[in-house]
Amino acid sequence: MIDTTKGRMIVEMRPDLAPRAVERIKLLAREGVYDGLQFHRVIDHFVAQTGNPNNKDGGGSIYPDLEPEFSARLTAATVWRQVTRTTHGHSGFLGTMPILTAPEAGTHQPNKPDVQVWGAYCPGVAGMGRGKAVNSANSEIFFMRGASSFRLGLQYSAWGNTVIGRDVITLVAAGEPPAQPDIMQRVQVAADLPTDRRPVVEMMDTQGATFAHLIATVRREKGADFSICDLQVPTRLG
Repeated sequence: MIDTTKGRMIVEMRPDLAPRAVERIKLLAREGVYDGLQFHRVIDHFVAQTGNPNNKDGGGSIYPDLEPEFSARLTAATVWRQVTRTTHGHSGFLGTMPILTAPEAGTHQPNKPDVQVWGAYCPGVAGMGRGKAVNSANSEIFFMRGASSFRLGLQYSAWGNTVIGRDVITLVAAGEPPAQPDIMQRVQVAADLPTDRRPVVEMMDTQGATFAHLIATVRREKGADFSICDLQVPTRLG
């Protein structure tokens, strides 16, 4: 849960996709490292970056850099909602997180009924920033202001999706750096809060008929241009 100068964001974290990234973000949030940091690089229709203690690119925490988590393997028992299916791979949702998968012919390993997946960099998706080295992610995080799976997919660790406050991402001041940067005033792990202060987020059942109707409607409107980034799983505060 991130309180900013433009409002509150609530992010669904996905340790099944990027466990080390999620662990690091929780650690830094609990230590207060993120509190007061600027959105130091904000590009319209692309990303809003923050999370560097020096408030500019190239910084990091006192902890070691992270190994890349560009994709993950989900077991056959994992419940996810498939939306598109092609010979080049599939797309769908893991919770609210938009994901892409490798083609079935190339993803299954011998005697392992699993599938290779990675986060689709659609609006609202959160990733780990890094330098040129693939193992240089540390504390920097970014939130998508537009869709850019082709540019970022399988190159940056996607760790979550903004379920409340996606408008905040588009409202923070743009610039490299912004003339008057917005800040993350306070970052908290929602599960750490007392029950009476913990936000409850409800999401539409992605396996249900209502969501199936939403998929069909958007697919019809978009036609051949339809992609997973044209959809968002509806959410609300309970």
